[in-house]
Amino acid sequence: MCANQWNWTLTSLRYGAALALMGLVPIGASAQQAEPLSAINWLSNTVSTPAAPNLPPITTKPSRKEADVTRSASVESVTVRPLGATSRDGVGILPRSVTGFPADFWGSSDVTELRRALAALPLEQLPAAQNLTRMVLLAEVAPPQNADLSGALFSARLDALLARGLLEETGALLDRAGALKGARPDPALFRRAFDVALLTGQEDQGCDTLRNAPGISPSLPLRIFCLARTGDWPAAALTLETGKALGQLSEAEDALLARFLDPELFEGMADLPLPDPVSPLTFRMHEAIGQPIKTRGLPIAFAHADLRSNLPWRERIAAGERLARVGALSANGLFGIYTERTPSASGGVWERVDAVQRLDRALTAGDAAQVARHLTRAWAALGPVGLRPWMAEVFGPQLAKVELTGAAGTLAFEVLLLTQSYESAAIDFTPTTQRGRFEVALATGRLEGATPHNEQARAISDGFTLTDLPPEGAALIESGQTGAAILFALDLLDSGAEGNMTDLSNAIALLRRLGLEDTARRAGLELLLLPQSAG
Repeated sequence: MCANQWNWTLTSLRYGAALALMGLVPIGASAQQAEPLSAINWLSNTVSTPAAPNLPPITTKPSRKEADVTRSASVESVTVRPLGATSRDGVGILPRSVTGFPADFWGSSDVTELRRALAALPLEQLPAAQNLTRMVLLAEVAPPQNADLSGALFSARLDALLARGLLEETGALLDRAGALKGARPDPALFRRAFDVALLTGQEDQGCDTLRNAPGISPSLPLRIFCLARTGDWPAAALTLETGKALGQLSEAEDALLARFLDPELFEGMADLPLPDPVSPLTFRMHEAIGQPIKTRGLPIAFAHADLRSNLPWRERIAAGERLARVGALSANGLFGIYTERTPSASGGVWERVDAVQRLDRALTAGDAAQVARHLTRAWAALGPVGLRPWMAEVFGPQLAKVELTGAAGTLAFEVLLLTQSYESAAIDFTPTTQRGRFEVALATGRLEGATPHNEQARAISDGFTLTDLPPEGAALIESGQTGAAILFALDLLDSGAEGNMTDLSNAIALLRRLGLEDTARRAGLELLLLPQSAG
């Protein structure tokens, strides 16, 4: 026996004994745990222990029908928790001084219904609705009165952030909860944290967390992945063979892990079939074996992987546009990608890049004629891909300093209506059309006497004059369930954006009654100014 073979045998025996003693490869245990019911379906199966309490699945929107009058005099069930214990459901990173929300934001709302409402919110919303949704998900408020210690609402908020590609916010919320600290981190939260690490290229940090948390029982694929990432290839190979022998790996997992550990052995062989669904862990391993998976068509959180500087510029632009459209990439982030270099082609994405670059140069030079020309071009190019709000955020402050007249002046005014300075822009603008006069009235909140110019404007105007709220919304406000009322208003607003004018009026009225005047005005302006089919 040669020295290398002898060393390999000793290594195998050492790791085999260690695995057996530590219980890392439990005989007869199933490696394929059922996905927790609270998790979105593309999360990695990174832990072998159950990752969440057995909660009812979230599949449908909450009914708008009012609850029936009770037909029973029985006493309702009471939530019991140990003295001094707190629920993670109240953890947030935005204090009340920022959100303006009341301390008892959730009130007596049922946690399961809140989870359903969060899961039902659309991923692509009006920018005003995006901002309000993010605020709800990140708010630091008291847990619902009936919340237990499972943190079910907290997990649902994390999943809503992940579904929108808000990885930085997800990580910050996990950090604030202290979910990964101590010897026994919460498995449900660990899997989400590790997926954030995988999607942001920080998987080594995730493996370090795993190594320092013996209370976490990693799944076999993750265990092998982390052993390999930390350079312990013999242990990774042995764990793979042990898992195969014990039937703890599916054929797909076995094939992917074998190539991950020794890709050269499979050179010239056909590519592996794509996994379904693609998880962050399989996504990273496919990339490592030289069979990267395109992010287009995957959940938007995967688009962060395409922002890396070593990828082709076009792919980075496409990823940046997807993320910016849903608020998962800052305005400056996409602007930086757009202006990295000069496009060498024309049409499609390059038309947008060139228009943005030329408008930027014109504004920097203060050339009003060139600004007017390229403002119109950029507005037209960015409209079909839903990036006009991004354009307004990037160029609004500079645009407000340029004197433009005629059609260009009107367009500049409408761009400014999509910024935080919409009210001051309206005060300084003298409209000459019925549409312009209504836009000014809406931006200033003075709709008395304003004449709507179309059906949508009429529905928005009605929202500012309604005195009777929809019964369910009124009941939620009266009972102190502010958070549930906001989620209900967001649902109505989405329906209104799709063409239900009654829901649109009710949404505007409900937002205003909740003290969200800014959101109501901005949502109305966005509906009037943005193509609803964009994106």
